[in-house]
Order: sequence, then structure tokens, then C-alpha cells
Amino acid sequence: MGKRLTQIATRTGDDGTTGLGDNTRVAKDHLRVHAMGDVDELNSHIGLLLCEELPLAAREVLVEIQHQLFNLGGELSIPGYELLKPEAVAALDEALAHYNGQLPKLEEFILPAGNRAASQAHICRTVARRAERAVVALGKQDALRDTPRHYLNRLSDLMFVLARVFNRMNGGDDVYWKSERLRHSREGGNPEH
Repeated sequence: MGKRLTQIATRTGDDGTTGLGDNTRVAKDHLRVHAMGDVDELNSHIGLLLCEELPLAAREVLVEIQHQLFNLGGELSIPGYELLKPEAVAALDEALAHYNGQLPKLEEFILPAGNRAASQAHICRTVARRAERAVVALGKQDALRDTPRHYLNRLSDLMFVLARVFNRMNGGDDVYWKSERLRHSREGGNPEH
């Protein structure tokens, strides 16, 4: 595969099109290209998250996710091809159960904040949701397997949970939303006054 990338600036995209893995060309604003771009951006954000000091087990999960996102991007670039396997979704389910089991029950809404690792995990979560929306939109136009959509949905959930885990490193905690409405309802007052 290394020999395929011998020339980066091919100028073939100067006309506003890009080549897919099956050698077809589509407009750069095609839904498939949007989905591929969102998955690529997500993978890049996970790479940035990996620059932080993280527990080794979480780091290994994130590195595996990067490989699976590359598979997903490859699958999106070749219509009708399967690279992302259902086992990858099962691995996310397993990680989700493991990390969520370590956390206290969430009784309040939390802000996408905290330490840098947690905040970057929240960015990954939101980009995963955008990538999921792009895959859903593409699926309305082109036939897609369920696995890419399931993977991104589960990955967003895992990134939320990992953000909570990362906020607890070194004795930290989640950053809770100070909702006036919730405060008033607990106090028995009317939030309108």
C-alpha cells in the first residue's frame, strides 16, 4: 500500500471532484465525501486525545478505535465494500460496559468540560455524532450496511463515558450544569418567578 501514495499533489481534484476507492469520481460536497471527512476528523481528534497522559488500557482502546475508524473510512470510500466488522461494535460495547461500570450513576447533566483529556474526549464525542449524522444522511441516498452507523453511535457513547473517566483521574470529577430550572424544582419553587 505504501507505493500507492507516491504523489500527494495530483491536481486531479482541482475541478471540485475527488476519487473514491473504486476509481469513480464524485463532487467534493457529495454526502459520501462528507461522511468520509467527518470520520477522518474524528480520527484526528482521537489522535490529539492520545497526546494526553491516559491510563494504558484506555490508550489501547483508543488506538484500536483509530484503526477501526480507518477501516470505516475505507469502507465509505468504496461503495458496497465491507471493512468494518460487527466485532468492532461488540468491542465498543465491551469497553463501554467496562468503563461505565466504574462510574457513579449520573444524576445531573454535565458540561463538556474538566481537564484537557476529558474535554478532548467530549470533542471526539460531538464529532462522532456529526459523523453518525453524515452516515445516516448518506444511507438515505446510497445503500449502506448498519455496522458503520452502529459503530459511530456506540463510539459517541464511549467517548462520553471516557470523558467522565478522564475527569476522575487524579481525584477530579465531572463539571455539573447549574440549571436554574432544576434548582427551582428541587426547592419547590417556580422557575418562572
